[in-house]
Amino acid sequence: MFKLPAQLTIAQVDNCKEKLLIEIDENDVISFDDSDVTSIDTVGVQLLLAAVTYIASQNKELNWSSSSSAIQESVKQLGLNEAILNQYLNA
Repeated sequence: MFKLPAQLTIAQVDNCKEKLLIEIDENDVISFDDSDVTSIDTVGVQLLLAAVTYIASQNKELNWSSSSSAIQESVKQLGLNEAILNQYLNA
């Protein structure tokens, strides 16, 4: 289970990305827990989209049903209509 940080903003993205890549590379099934995420910016959303795309390209499975209203609201505000990401959001 990969626990996303409470603040998924430009200041945390590099650190989160490094840990996330290790998680993806070491597992065939990846699970995200976003229950602590209270703040996310555009860079954080880009990281999530890139991670979901990378997981799919590696033919790995992602278990994630977003429970973070911050993520869902940010994606909605950005007007993202990426099916590969939206399938995990409850918005």
